[in-house]
Amino acid sequence: MQICVIGTGYVGLVAGTCLADMGNDVICVDTDVSKIEQLNKGLVPIYEPGLEELIKSNVVDNRLSFTTDVKTAVEKSLVCFIAVGTPQSEDGSADLEYVLAAAESIGQAMNGYKVIVNKSTVPVGTADKVETIIRKYYSGEFDVVSNPEFLKQGAAVEDFLKPDRIVIGSNSPKATAVMQELYASFFRTASRFVIMDVKSAEMTKYAANSFLALKISFANEMANICEKIGADAEMVRNGMCSDKRIGTQFFFPGLGYGGSCFPKDVKALLKTAADCGCEHRILDAINDVNKEQRKVFLNKIFKRFGSDLTCKTFAVWGLSFKPKTNDIRMAPSITIINELLKRGAKIRAFDPKAMESAYNIWGGQIYYAKNSYDTLEGVDAMLLLTEWNEFRRPDFDRMKSLMKTPVIFDGRNQYEAERMIQRGFEYYCIGRKPVESRDILNTSLSQV
Repeated sequence: MQICVIGTGYVGLVAGTCLADMGNDVICVDTDVSKIEQLNKGLVPIYEPGLEELIKSNVVDNRLSFTTDVKTAVEKSLVCFIAVGTPQSEDGSADLEYVLAAAESIGQAMNGYKVIVNKSTVPVGTADKVETIIRKYYSGEFDVVSNPEFLKQGAAVEDFLKPDRIVIGSNSPKATAVMQELYASFFRTASRFVIMDVKSAEMTKYAANSFLALKISFANEMANICEKIGADAEMVRNGMCSDKRIGTQFFFPGLGYGGSCFPKDVKALLKTAADCGCEHRILDAINDVNKEQRKVFLNKIFKRFGSDLTCKTFAVWGLSFKPKTNDIRMAPSITIINELLKRGAKIRAFDPKAMESAYNIWGGQIYYAKNSYDTLEGVDAMLLLTEWNEFRRPDFDRMKSLMKTPVIFDGRNQYEAERMIQRGFEYYCIGRKPVESRDILNTSLSQV
């Protein structure tokens, strides 16, 4: 099938590449000339496991190409995906500037029947706006459908190639048939299409992301209560998640959610609810708990070192909002590092993939380490903010020898408190039952 994807950001690049990998001819379009030049040279602007290899192989096989020429791309295609950014406006709503600009470009280039697909996360009613704009330039037959993405950064290629479901919001049987044909190759054993009207599909994305954000905020609120009453949040989590109605995913206490989706989508749904006069108490709570969770972590640091952090140096392990991505947008690390800098602290930071993104935020305000151990030289404490695999089993003896004081603030509950205290560390985490050092100092490591 002939396809064009307008927008080569995270969603557009993954979608276009994976659709090409299934044998389609895909043209990815962007107005950013330098980005297109980079992609044509084989330089991928985002980190996503498996993506670079797929791009290179599909370019070599002439199924995937990159251009700034939207007119030619639309003319050659039956299906036109809109996968541009929808940044958050000041009032919390999604900014549709780029979506509507893409619709205008499509309308000006229309030369026959096409299916216009909103892949961007957009508010209910956006498809109607896209259709109105295209009709200003083209009076022939076309359809606009909603096909929201449900990709997890760090696993986006796998998610796209092996989807749980494909949601198609369409008011046209013809367009629905085209979309089913397009995605049929992704379902070799069983069809997992979820067909609905356009507005319901637009709402589905916001509802799904807000519910996942709810699970994270609920886990954090329970962890904070556990810590106050002497219960262990990990034991409580295991007890709850063994109930198959609840499940294990997105139920880990920590520093709260970040990234480009959950914060923006919760706020956009809040704005939608307010605009239509609906109460939104749960959505408010999701958002409030998430903001407060970073303060919970910071308060642990202030309680240990005081509010004036002049002459204190902290190592930071992990800057991206989650592992397996270089995306630092709305990451907990931003809030935490900024607050520490404001109080006079020095920061030595390392992330396996997000160092360039971090430099774009902090410039020369922090030290960018060569590796995780380089961050530890002479520091007063280490803060684990992102749960990269390489941080899970470090050389603790080496860590202790490098640090000025062996103090760890674990924002992701990666380590076992008993072992850490036995190794001579002060250890602070989220929602775990306090471990009294006197109870285990006489226990040898071989007995733990």
